Amino acid sequence: MASSSDIAFTPTVKALQAERGSRRAYARLEEKGGWATTITDELAEFLAEADSVYLASANGEGQPYIQHRGGPPGFLRVLDERTLGFADFTGNRQYISTGNFSDNPKAFLFVMDYMNRRRVKIWGTAKVVATDEALMRALALPDYDARVEQAIVFTVAAWDVNCPKHIPVKIPAELVARTTAAYEARIAELEAQVAELKGES
Repeated sequence: MASSSDIAFTPTVKALQAERGSRRAYARLEEKGGWATTITDELAEFLAEADSVYLASANGEGQPYIQHRGGPPGFLRVLDERTLGFADFTGNRQYISTGNFSDNPKAFLFVMDYMNRRRVKIWGTAKVVATDEALMRALALPDYDARVEQAIVFTVAAWDVNCPKHIPVKIPAELVARTTAAYEARIAELEAQVAELKGES
């Protein structure tokens, strides 16, 4: 690839960009080398806060598949400047992604931060590791109630940050509950003070 963005911008895609008026901007990106290919501090900080990721694969015939993987913030680990890893917990045992990676290692991660309207796209390859006990222990989450069945190791080829347009703002239920509890406690405190001033207590 002449540019890292060629992983997504095929000749057909570039022709469509030219036809619809966006090619010039992306050509300037390509002149600078394209998208980032290593995990920067900025990306590492973003991933450390993620509790949800969409993992895409395709089988040997090219049929795509996407699945959700989640856990507490920090479940998606940076192993080095080109490698991510996470514990793959026991689920419905269909093993579609596992089988797909055996036939076709090309993979894609789509990481959403709905509250802050941010999203990151990561292209690369993935492999399943089921026999490296040290790696699986390193990726395990001791306080998370789930059994680690295997590990997914993802090698980054390129990544890009999407614009925030059309991303709905969604706030985690846990944050809403904590904020509501704090407000309710403060209201109760103020009501007690008002009652005291009125001589009702």
